[in-house]
Amino acid sequence: MTEALTHRQKMLTLAGILLAMFLGALDQTIVSTALPRIVADLHGLDRFTWVATAYLVASTALVPIYGKLADMYSRRTIEIVAVSIFLVGSMLCGLAGEFGTLPLLGDGMTQLVVFRAIQGFGGAGLFAMAFIIIADLFAPAERGRYQGFTGAVFGTSSVLGPLLGGFLTDKGTGLIPGVAGWRLVFYVNLPLGLVALWFIITQMPPLRPRTAPKPFDFISAALLMAGLGPLVIALQLNRTLYPWTAPLTLGMLAWAVVALGLFVVRSLRHENPILNFSLFKNPVFRSANAALFLMGGAFLGIIIFEPLFMVNVLGESATRAGASLIPLSLGVVSGSLLAGQMVSRFGHYKRWMLSGLVLLLGGLTLLATMPPTVQYHQVLLYLAICGLGLGPTMPLYTLAVQNATAPELMGQATSASQFFRQIGGAITASALGAVLTFTLTHSLPVAAQAPTARPSVVADGPALPSAAATASASPAVRAAFSKAISRVYLFNIFLVVGGFVLTLFVPELPLRKSNEGPPVAEK
Repeated sequence: MTEALTHRQKMLTLAGILLAMFLGALDQTIVSTALPRIVADLHGLDRFTWVATAYLVASTALVPIYGKLADMYSRRTIEIVAVSIFLVGSMLCGLAGEFGTLPLLGDGMTQLVVFRAIQGFGGAGLFAMAFIIIADLFAPAERGRYQGFTGAVFGTSSVLGPLLGGFLTDKGTGLIPGVAGWRLVFYVNLPLGLVALWFIITQMPPLRPRTAPKPFDFISAALLMAGLGPLVIALQLNRTLYPWTAPLTLGMLAWAVVALGLFVVRSLRHENPILNFSLFKNPVFRSANAALFLMGGAFLGIIIFEPLFMVNVLGESATRAGASLIPLSLGVVSGSLLAGQMVSRFGHYKRWMLSGLVLLLGGLTLLATMPPTVQYHQVLLYLAICGLGLGPTMPLYTLAVQNATAPELMGQATSASQFFRQIGGAITASALGAVLTFTLTHSLPVAAQAPTARPSVVADGPALPSAAATASASPAVRAAFSKAISRVYLFNIFLVVGGFVLTLFVPELPLRKSNEGPPVAEK
């Protein structure tokens, strides 16, 4: 029982799970800067997008399963398994291609894709379990200040990831004799992960479930992964090669609908479902997760398309475009920590959620109305405002869901919040990419005779036109990109407005001072 734990034990446990979570968050950004060197060394240009997609598919599909397992078995055991899988995957990624072509696994690039999926299987648990374990350690009334640290972890990793990835890739060769620098991008997880494991094994309590576990539903788990895998892949396909009407795209989406439909039917009939659909009867769970779905897209809409504006409209270098996201990350860190502290001190999480969304709307309005002549430092200010608004969305929606959920369903409810944020980001980011492509397709032929500048949407976001194409068609092409990205941010505003309206329907429940059953709404 967490009541018997000392403050020191709780803090050491918190340190371990946040460090593990930091590894997962860092891995999502650190690899991107190393990809060009990886592709050159492993000769895998035709499969480079799958390095990101494999991790995304695995980490998204496994989140609900980790939540269910956390409700059935010791949280410490599940966390140890997740961290261990992630570290094994990291080590294998670092070894990809070292021994040439391997039976079944193929060449080095194919090996890396497979090993990234293994990493993703572990990475899903690093995120889901962090919020679940924090819910076990701290009562809702004090939980906000500690969940605020999770937003800080995300923000910090988004700043450090690209910088550390670039440094290790460019300068790391030779630090370990015979090891290429890009491999250190994966190996750096090992010492940090072992420290996290030490904290978890030696300091974390077992945190066993309150009820005896029932048999795990492996059929539901298989149906869930069979549906989510094709869905995420279909959303990440290059729209130039596989448009929405392509047989492959339609086939994968149809397969996903059938598999997920069978998952729902199975879950409604099984005594121990992966996701208990009775949770959707809870108005807090229903409204908060719908808002999170939209907010996941709004967040990705900023970080994917803002560098495009910097490069193709302002003419900044890729380095300065990447650095421009630092104010956004710092804003997320500050907003998350501040909101968590304020809710723990004064309660009333809903007003802080709504205040953050108002601030985010202000920042997005500034981004959506930027002229092509906007100054670099002005964009940084707008991004900082967006970050401050996004910060409270990290901890507070999850806190609201946890506060309204029975303890025996805490794992499922918490992981569902993470899942809806992730899948919402994947779906809406793909839609925003389609908005950009559509606008450019209709603007560029009029603005300039530069067909090579038309972008395509790939796994990592819209591809940039060549520098030569952008320069030769300026200022017409820059004006076209400015119009297209402004339209993307306009759609982003609609997402946030939708999130704001849904948040209005989240009931304001008093924050519990213990980890017993959920409260009832005050009359």
